Amino acid sequence: MSDGVTRGRGYLMPKCSGITQAGAACKGIPTDGSQWCYAHDPDHAQERRRHGARGGKRGGRGRPVAELAALRSENAEIRRRLLEGGEEGLAPNVAAVAVQSLNADARLVVAALKAREQEELVERLEELETLVQQQEERQEGGRRWGA
Repeated sequence: MSDGVTRGRGYLMPKCSGITQAGAACKGIPTDGSQWCYAHDPDHAQERRRHGARGGKRGGRGRPVAELAALRSENAEIRRRLLEGGEEGLAPNVAAVAVQSLNADARLVVAALKAREQEELVERLEELETLVQQQEERQEGGRRWGA
């Protein structure tokens, strides 16, 4: 139906006017007072981009856990070789230096994670400040013209 309304069970249900990436008509339900669902509404395009960008950044949070797991594995191997002795064994001084290096790596992973989180917080704060400023400008504009 070309008017964006689907008939079913005796009532009319509005349908989104958007087209999916596959080229088919969107089956989503429009948001209040709009012909578009959230995914196709041009008014929400910037918000969707922001959410998508954040999602891509958040996906990296699993890597520090993997790096720390690798460091634990290396630490266990050093301990095994130290206690085992023999041909594959490690001298205590060599094992101590290796563990110190692993500890430094672990601190660097944690520091990198904190720095990344801080950058995200600064970015989010700047976005909020911009939104507040835009809202204030809109309100001032409305008062200026007597609206």
